[in-house]
Amino acid sequence: AAVAAEARFISSAKGKGLFATKNIRKGETVFVERPVVSSQFLWNALYNYRACDHCLRALETAEENAQRLLGKGSLVLPHPEQCSIRKDLHQQCPRCQVTYCSAECKQAALEQYHQVLCLGPSRDDPTHPLNKLQEAWRNMHYPPETSSIMLMARMVATVKQAKDKEWWIKVFSQFCNKTANEEEEIVHKLLGDKFKGQLELLRLLFTEALYDEHLSRWFTPEGFRSLFALVGTNGQGIGTSSLSQWVHACDALDLPMLQREELDAFIDQLYKDIEKESGEFLNCEGSGLYVLQSCCNHSCIPNAETSFPENNFLLHLTALEDIEAGEEICISYLDCCQRERSRHSRNKILRENYLFTCSCPKCLAQADDADMTSDEEEEGEGETDDAELEDEMTDV
Repeated sequence: AAVAAEARFISSAKGKGLFATKNIRKGETVFVERPVVSSQFLWNALYNYRACDHCLRALETAEENAQRLLGKGSLVLPHPEQCSIRKDLHQQCPRCQVTYCSAECKQAALEQYHQVLCLGPSRDDPTHPLNKLQEAWRNMHYPPETSSIMLMARMVATVKQAKDKEWWIKVFSQFCNKTANEEEEIVHKLLGDKFKGQLELLRLLFTEALYDEHLSRWFTPEGFRSLFALVGTNGQGIGTSSLSQWVHACDALDLPMLQREELDAFIDQLYKDIEKESGEFLNCEGSGLYVLQSCCNHSCIPNAETSFPENNFLLHLTALEDIEAGEEICISYLDCCQRERSRHSRNKILRENYLFTCSCPKCLAQADDADMTSDEEEEGEGETDDAELEDEMTDV
């Protein structure tokens, strides 16, 4: 599909932005984008959220997905024909047994990075350098996850495998770069108070597993920190779920009123039961680097939003309002609840997580509001625990 937007340089303070190249109507898809690289989160994979190793498509049927999240193997879902998972197409890497949703994904992974990262028979060997790197990462970054060291590993492996290495290095270098101080803040955010020691440990393990002289800068302390900050700043969270695909398909069914009410009640109850059992961790989750999406700036009144309706890593940017040709396209880095809070509270979250102060029309209009948050907000402030803010990192 044609892309209705292009990236343009705004200013050295704001960097790039994304602008509409034609009039876009509310509800229209601005573009569909595949990531240059993506990876499932490590805890997510460890807890049996089974996803295609390349495109993150969920591999369980909707029924298996619901059974696992409920901890109840006897659950039967109505309308099983509405499940889109095709197990007959799934394929494994013959050497290391990671699973793909299709021959196409297996081939794409092999051509881009998997030759370098395939563990072969060492898949379960804890002393293998890649396994040591993953174990160290898991011990530093507990759920809710916002990033993965394997995204960086796939970047390195991609360049290692490429015939045209310079082309790929250029692709990665177009993602927003930060100053040394900002990089430290981002790494600190991802690794916590022990970040200097942890970052150095990760760098040594990363070097042992992946060193390549073409990329020697990425393995120096400064270069590794930059790479880490690049992924922390630009990584877009990806969530897929065969259960939610099934729910959407069921919502679209044309049913008699009584059946419709029964099905809706069943689905509502199912989600309530799953929430008790699994909390908010419903999806296969990972993150990816998207060239166009990463140019989207934040607004507290966004005119577009990202989603993953194809149950894989293909990101859809959809207009929330009519957007005129030449207008900037903005998404929100805050969730709905955070967007409703005072300007002061919103900017506190944005500064802590994304290192900028917002000057969108809503923030400018509220610029004269008292800087203190209201009493309810103050009480709420304490409740926005780090996990929630961390979770927002995935939406950068």
